[in-house]
Amino acid sequence: MSDVFKALSDPTRREILLMITKQPESINTLAERFQMSRPAVSKHIKVLQESRLTRIEIDENDGRQRNCYAQLEALAEVNEYLKRLEEFWNERLDGLGNFLKKLKENK
Repeated sequence: MSDVFKALSDPTRREILLMITKQPESINTLAERFQMSRPAVSKHIKVLQESRLTRIEIDENDGRQRNCYAQLEALAEVNEYLKRLEEFWNERLDGLGNFLKKLKENK
């Protein structure tokens, strides 16, 4: 899960991920949308790939092109973790609210 947080910590990688969730894109097309070199974009994509947020496939029509596909299953674990944190804090805040309500009633 820490790999997913690391991958999502960078705004460029978040933008790439959003772009390819709409439709798969070639690495060259992605590089054209950013003011950085193709190798720099490739490094970002590698981080996304290592965190299992993307996969790369050879283009069927042009064997020289590599296409990026979103692979968001890794976010399910993060989502579950965030739900548990939300439940924890909701319970704590509800408890604090009840305590403050009783405190106010006892005055």
